[in-house]
Amino acid sequence: MRTQRPPELPERAALARREMLVWRAALVSKSGAALEVAGVGVQWANHTALEDITFTAEPGTFLAVTGPSGAGKSTLLWVLAGASAPTTGRVTVGGEVVTDRAAAARSGIAFIAQGNALSAALTALENVLVPLLAAGRPAPEARSAAAAALDAVGLGASHTHLVEELSGGQQQRVAIARALATRPALLLADEPTSDLDAETRERIVALLADQAAAGVLVVMATHDAWCAEQADREIHLDAGRMSVVR
Repeated sequence: MRTQRPPELPERAALARREMLVWRAALVSKSGAALEVAGVGVQWANHTALEDITFTAEPGTFLAVTGPSGAGKSTLLWVLAGASAPTTGRVTVGGEVVTDRAAAARSGIAFIAQGNALSAALTALENVLVPLLAAGRPAPEARSAAAAALDAVGLGASHTHLVEELSGGQQQRVAIARALATRPALLLADEPTSDLDAETRERIVALLADQAAAGVLVVMATHDAWCAEQADREIHLDAGRMSVVR
């Protein structure tokens, strides 16, 4: 059962959330984002990071990837994002084989990695806006999308704050907003709540669940049992091997 959204979201954030749901539904109805992972393995020297990972997931699914530290959760998400090549097997998203980050971008994949990878020289709004402009979005549309995404993660009052003026949890929320603003068909989130307090954790998981409800395929790596329970499905990794929890 998915988590309920926090009870008293500001009206502006609620409006931003609804706007993004319309974006998600429009994008997925156009492209689809079925994920097929077939026999994926990753070998580093004498270490096996992943072994014969095979599963499929359909658009609109909220999938949790769980397991202890070092189990291969981050490695799997990096492979799904096209940021790391598998040693064996392949990943297909929306009918296209993911070979690198360019192929991933064509398939509509957004990746929220651990750590925020924000530019310290930019404000929160600019960190979300610049990638949208670089992708060719018209400036007025890009600015509106960036502001809406920040509002949705609870940073409506922090648009003009530099990264160094934000807490670690706020910086992580900017990174999440940056991914949401790209209108992904497949959203990958690697431990997105690890630095957040309980209230903000619920807000972020509710946002991810909303993306899935709108038709986005969401894959979240987490060590948090509560977060995993909010997902529709769960797969578990242990020493690079996969088992299906539900």
